[in-house]
Amino acid sequence: MLDMTTKDIKERSGITINPCKTCEPVGAMFCALGVHKCMPHSHGSQGCSSYHRTVLTRHFKEPAIATSSSFTEGASVFGGRSNLNTAVKNIFDMYDPDIIAVHTTCLSETIGDDVGSYILDMEIPEGKYVIHASTPSYEGSHIQGFSNMMMGFINYLSKQTGTKTGITALFPGWVNPGDCRELKAIAKAMEVPVTMFPDFDNTMDSPMTGHFEYYGAGGTPIPEIGRLGDASSVIALGKFASGESFDLMQKKFHISGASLPMPVGIALTDRYIMALRKISKKEVPSGLEAERGRLVDLLMDATSYTYKKTVAIFGDPDIVYSLTSLCLEMGMIPRYVVTGTPKSEFETLTRELIDSYNLEETCEVKADTDLFWLHQKIKNDEVDLLLGSSYGKYIAKAEDIPFVRAGFPVLDRYGATIQSVCGYKGGVYLAEKIIDALLSRYDRDVADEDFECVL
Repeated sequence: MLDMTTKDIKERSGITINPCKTCEPVGAMFCALGVHKCMPHSHGSQGCSSYHRTVLTRHFKEPAIATSSSFTEGASVFGGRSNLNTAVKNIFDMYDPDIIAVHTTCLSETIGDDVGSYILDMEIPEGKYVIHASTPSYEGSHIQGFSNMMMGFINYLSKQTGTKTGITALFPGWVNPGDCRELKAIAKAMEVPVTMFPDFDNTMDSPMTGHFEYYGAGGTPIPEIGRLGDASSVIALGKFASGESFDLMQKKFHISGASLPMPVGIALTDRYIMALRKISKKEVPSGLEAERGRLVDLLMDATSYTYKKTVAIFGDPDIVYSLTSLCLEMGMIPRYVVTGTPKSEFETLTRELIDSYNLEETCEVKADTDLFWLHQKIKNDEVDLLLGSSYGKYIAKAEDIPFVRAGFPVLDRYGATIQSVCGYKGGVYLAEKIIDALLSRYDRDVADEDFECVL
């Protein structure tokens, strides 16, 4: 375990210990899996593709399909054009996808493969598509790879005819299938027709039917991606996963809208619903108001057990920002808030969020760091709760801290991807997990004379 981690903190730039991120191609592959009948393709070695698939498969507990250019020594020296041409032909012949989404790896990026020009020279079957995105593994994180692939789809497929569809383009960011369903349900309740892109509903959580299919029934259809240029507005959720695509929609198609944080908790879900209300001009339905009221009631009921509890939050920047907002609403102190994604804007936005609560306690926010740094900080000033991906379990065990799993990846628990953390319902789900973890620790540590059935 990590019991021997020292308290002596030193700045490190040349080495990462216990990373708080993974590589860009993982994000690109995940984004492509949110498109209907899309085959993600890794332009590199088989080992790279196998790793990316493994990470996604372990999180979703579903097979993440993908293919590879299968680089060997020859392709590494002379380039991968021949490998990619052969792969594309074989993929269409064997797996019959509607589209192949090619992402690069560190190997193909280092040797300088011009994948865009390769695609221009290919013979692609009628009615089929091949797109690509540049996703070198040695920079950014899986969040940047996700963003790059989103922009690849838009640049290749989306057109503008001048006739508005009346549809709102909804970019959910890096979320689970359960979140996609909840975000669409809220939009439907607000009477706003949306095209969600990418859409993981019924792709990475396909129900058991007894029949094997390569592609799930869900995912954003290619024609709908093609019509994004005629969308009437755009709502992008998650500044770091969807923000660049939002900017692209504004610059390329001059479509206005809102770029918002992931709607987790009360305030951030309010912002999402108000953005929908601005589009629909409709009143918020009583059902959503009731859901909000139940979340507020839950947080108030549990205040005595969450107030002033310290929490360390880590993971991807979008979910970490939103989890921080929820914890602040619960009266908790986000002592440490960290992400491995190298985005300095994360620090600025998160500090502004924390400062808006006028806390007396010190809170540290850090981007482009790792879990070893977080562990050292906790060694010096312990927290009451750890909140983040499964990789935090080693710190939780070493320091005997209650741990709630959230974000990506969750490898050692089941069912989380089917649930939603977004919306008021998702807030209830997350708040319950946090409160239960704190109460379980209270029950474990309390003196016998204070051990009660009613808390």
